[in-house]
Amino acid sequence: MPGDERLPRMPATLDEEIIGAEERGVVSTLTDGARIARIRQELKMGFKALGHVGPAASFFGSARTPPDHPEYRLARETARIVGEAGMAIITGGGPGAMEAANQGARDAGALSIGLNIELPFEQGLNPYCDIGLEFHYFFTRKIMFVRYASGFVAFPGGFGTLDETFEALTLIQTGKVRHFPVVLVGTAYWAGLIDWIKDRLAGDGKIAPADLDLICVTDDPLEVRDQLMSAAHRQARASVRTAS
Repeated sequence: MPGDERLPRMPATLDEEIIGAEERGVVSTLTDGARIARIRQELKMGFKALGHVGPAASFFGSARTPPDHPEYRLARETARIVGEAGMAIITGGGPGAMEAANQGARDAGALSIGLNIELPFEQGLNPYCDIGLEFHYFFTRKIMFVRYASGFVAFPGGFGTLDETFEALTLIQTGKVRHFPVVLVGTAYWAGLIDWIKDRLAGDGKIAPADLDLICVTDDPLEVRDQLMSAAHRQARASVRTAS
């Protein structure tokens, strides 16, 4: 009957559908074969659309940053400077800091890429994306952020920004990617987190002291550019093969 909480609910997204597939409270709408086919198609879409992208940087930050906020202006200015240095800008394609970075890429005449994610609430691509892709799965989207970029730039944000930043750090620490700068923009915002990493993670031996060197924290767009350009030898190259 309508509103009966005992009945299984329809998943709001395909991420929920696949993660909650074994839960009694979530309706399973796909077979495993269909899920694999969707994942394959999503990866193929990303590889095909982004295979030509050269040097690029992935920018992250809060979708809730308003256009009149100093963080928005800083993200736009930083992306412009990075774009003028010859790098494409990749974001999550949404509003806030992501929109600011895509707008900065447009200001510079650089390639502006947005990788949007299906969410229960409408987000939608911002209007400053030259290439805009829609993803159902967070994990396929994350592959694109790393595969086609030479570094991460994280502006103040929430759980999503932290997730993407720490994923990059984990990939570097474990040797999955190399010479991949991770730059946190906003010294005041990130100060507490950096202190906790130093005092607890490094202090308690959970990470090596050298792991602290994987993170650069700055307020200077020019330093962001210089950090990213230091990884020029790892910049993405155009794919030599097209996915079939």
